[in-house]
Amino acid sequence: KGETKMKKKLLSALLCVAMVASLVVGCGAKEEAPAAETPAATEEAAGGTEEAAGVVKVAAVETAYGADIWKDVAAGFEAATGIKVELTVDKNLEDVISPDMKAGNFPDVIMRAVGAESGLTETFVKDNNLVELTDVLDLTVPGEDVTVGDKMLGGFTDNTITKPYGDDKVYLMPMFYSPCGLFYNAGLFEEKGWTVPTTWDEMWALGDKAAAEGIALFTYPTAGYFDCFLYALMHQAFGDDFVNVLQYGEGAWETEEAETIFAILDKLADYTEPTTPANANDDNFQKNQQLVLDNKALFMPNGNWVIGEMAEAPRAEGFEWGFTALPAVTEGGERASYAWFEQVWMPAPAENVEAGKQFIAYLYSDEAAAIFAAKGAIQPINGLADTLEGDAKIYYSIYDTGAVAVLDAFATTDPIEGVSVRGTFHDPINSLVSGDKTIDDWKAQIIKDNDTFRANLK
Repeated sequence: KGETKMKKKLLSALLCVAMVASLVVGCGAKEEAPAAETPAATEEAAGGTEEAAGVVKVAAVETAYGADIWKDVAAGFEAATGIKVELTVDKNLEDVISPDMKAGNFPDVIMRAVGAESGLTETFVKDNNLVELTDVLDLTVPGEDVTVGDKMLGGFTDNTITKPYGDDKVYLMPMFYSPCGLFYNAGLFEEKGWTVPTTWDEMWALGDKAAAEGIALFTYPTAGYFDCFLYALMHQAFGDDFVNVLQYGEGAWETEEAETIFAILDKLADYTEPTTPANANDDNFQKNQQLVLDNKALFMPNGNWVIGEMAEAPRAEGFEWGFTALPAVTEGGERASYAWFEQVWMPAPAENVEAGKQFIAYLYSDEAAAIFAAKGAIQPINGLADTLEGDAKIYYSIYDTGAVAVLDAFATTDPIEGVSVRGTFHDPINSLVSGDKTIDDWKAQIIKDNDTFRANLK
């Protein structure tokens, strides 16, 4: 039960991850933040804790926010604490760090969210190979006089992602978040005199109007984007039974509420731009996003990062980003918006645990938050949204205009060969739109896999 056994277990799991990821070993570069000129960490600098180790190894995936934010934050942490940061940032993070981890050399802190195609984070979660981070909420933010918990927006550490084992212990800390919903061209709606639908019945009526003008109602970048869409729809339809469904409750998908969801998905497939499935992959997903910019499709589920991804893309005259929560299932019913958020965590074999926790605590400092926010990376920190302007105000104020925030996800299970949440609940939308699968086929798969998930719950 010691460290050697844990590392062997991890190495075995990582071999599986490596098979899934496209290994391009050596394609990434290891960056080291400039060494700080301040002395070693003191009790005061470390936020009132004992002196932490003198180094912390941090691995972060490079996203649309760029790599420089991590270099700047690492430098800021070094200056605040005296702890040296060995920083690795890469777009293909798994490809870069997997060889080292297979050799037994693990980062202390990893910034990689659940939902990645490689399943790296899920592998560590399922194997119980994470450092518990509950006590990070009680740490004083380095350089400040408040705790991490004092600064955190409500709900972001109290959900099934940050607390994956059904207890009250935090293992993944929330980082950049983005309200997810339906993006559209507000300029087109103004030009046509159309009203954004507030119910699904209104949605279908608008779809018929748009079709008469050669415009599809719906598209999506990839099937993976149905996580935020489906969670919001499930919250609306299942109501108080939502948590039970996330725990794979027996018969949960054989209910009237489930039938409501299946009916919406089936109809939505008919209103989806037909070329969507062919481009719903990591290479061509921007072609689906372009459909909205070209007024060939009205709505797409996405997060605010789409603005940066499509910043240089051509667009229809008068184009203006619009954003809305999902239409209500019933008149006057709940309208939900899933908050997709990234997570930062520590693998169990981390050697510099205290330094790693100090680094995570620093990520919620005003100093770090300003560095991230300057590139559009917004954290769940109290008051941060009030400082935003322009398009960002539209997205981050959605919960101030009546939308319900949904943060939870399906419960963690032991690894199941050939079965995954994405494969069961998200990917089949491609086959439904293309006509290769019927809604009854998808329903049967969900009911069958739901039993399998429940039998393998952590």
